[in-house]
Amino acid sequence: MPYKQFDRKKLVLESLNARRNKQRIEFDHIPVDRKPSGQSAGAKKTITETILKIKKARKNGRPVMLVFGAHTVKNGLSPVLIKLIEDGWVTHLATNGAGIIHDWEFAYQGQTSEHVEENVERGRFGAWKETGFNINIAIIAGAYHGLGYGESVGAFIENGGVDIPSREQLKKIICSNALSDPGKSAAAADLFETVKTFSLKPGRISVTHPFKKYSIQAAAYRLKVPFTGHPMIGHDIIYVHPVNSGAAIGRAALRDFLSFTNSVSALDGGVYLSVGSAVMSPMIFEKALSMSQNLAIQKGKHIDNHYIVVVDLAKSEWDWKKQGEPPMDNSAYYLRYCKTFSRMGGTMKYLSADNRDFLLSLYQGLSSR
Repeated sequence: MPYKQFDRKKLVLESLNARRNKQRIEFDHIPVDRKPSGQSAGAKKTITETILKIKKARKNGRPVMLVFGAHTVKNGLSPVLIKLIEDGWVTHLATNGAGIIHDWEFAYQGQTSEHVEENVERGRFGAWKETGFNINIAIIAGAYHGLGYGESVGAFIENGGVDIPSREQLKKIICSNALSDPGKSAAAADLFETVKTFSLKPGRISVTHPFKKYSIQAAAYRLKVPFTGHPMIGHDIIYVHPVNSGAAIGRAALRDFLSFTNSVSALDGGVYLSVGSAVMSPMIFEKALSMSQNLAIQKGKHIDNHYIVVVDLAKSEWDWKKQGEPPMDNSAYYLRYCKTFSRMGGTMKYLSADNRDFLLSLYQGLSSR
């Protein structure tokens, strides 16, 4: 007998207008010309080396991947990331589900980051109509159109909404593709279920994003730069809203993982930047690199000439190559990062720095003559 499920349709959802937020993008964004805080000689050396590696990689047509945690968005670094892709220095962006949400909320209302403790106590945490409905519908419709997770939300922001087909159109696609293209049929069925359950009318769902210029996802979609989202079921507030579709989430997120892996497969001679992501980044990278090595080995090759920079606030001076396995009392963040990345071949550098200082220094160094 199946386990009982919680009924999300019984939840009382509130408007974002009723929510207090910690960050306001107009006041908290980081201008690209802001001077970084003082850094150690070691940090400056690593950043200088990273700048040279990126310049060489782009000169040779190799990828530069920037994978970041949600705090990179919350800290107002969108202008810096947007310039990095506009100027062609970064060729692939990736974040977790929370990064997707914070970027959308900034674009939609100019604010993000609710007060978690007080809202959990009141049963309000994550129970917001606009965030839950809009991001979910963007992903469900995006999956129907063959888009990935981040691409779906980026398109939703950039285009100011999404078009919803009629039930008749969806029925026709479901039936006509059931045998020839079952994936397309299933994606149409996911959207049909949403349209029917929530009585959505066919046509345009228009959503204005007054702060779109701060959206990294919208910029990536506009510039055709891969922006992939790597969520985990139940980790993000969009799962609170009843319109959420696990099937569509899985469809879009899997597409993004395979897009991510495609970029990793070309990483020989490229650069991988992991900024403030102690779990998601090393976990997806190790699978993607292993898959890529599998194909490379079949061709008599091996991906070895890649440069990895891991950035976090945690301090550590441990040298894996010289000192081996670190003691158990070493930094937990550093252990997570380095235990994974040290096995990934290539050259790895760990840098203890604020993500604002690192990315500002990186962009300013790349853009200077």
